[in-house]
Amino acid sequence: MSRFTLTITARPEDIDELGHVNNAVWVRWIQDIAVAHWAAVAPPDQQDAYVWVVTRHEIDYRGNVAAGETVQGETWVPEPPKGARFDRHVRFTGSDGRVKVEAVTTWALIDRATGRLLRVRPEMAAPFLEDAPR
Repeated sequence: MSRFTLTITARPEDIDELGHVNNAVWVRWIQDIAVAHWAAVAPPDQQDAYVWVVTRHEIDYRGNVAAGETVQGETWVPEPPKGARFDRHVRFTGSDGRVKVEAVTTWALIDRATGRLLRVRPEMAAPFLEDAPR
């Protein structure tokens, strides 16, 4: 079972005209943590052979983060894939302990050589799965 964390500090260029992290930046951070999780857990041969693409984002914005503030990103995969796709959960918590953003994103597995969707094999998914969020 694998839960992955990543600490991110908001940079001045991440901030919008309202003085907090822009929504597009949160989407980038969601992708950044998912890719980092894959790179940390998947064996090199899988990283060379496959790539993941996002097919859906569902994001709840619950708080703001300003330049210089840090969030702890956390991601996990609570259920086995369905065919080529699976849902990844992501949560960003501020230094105040409050959840700033929560998301469920759907990813699909692509064969790098052919560009085609592939069914996610159970042994490939196993290192990423977790029974339930903490």
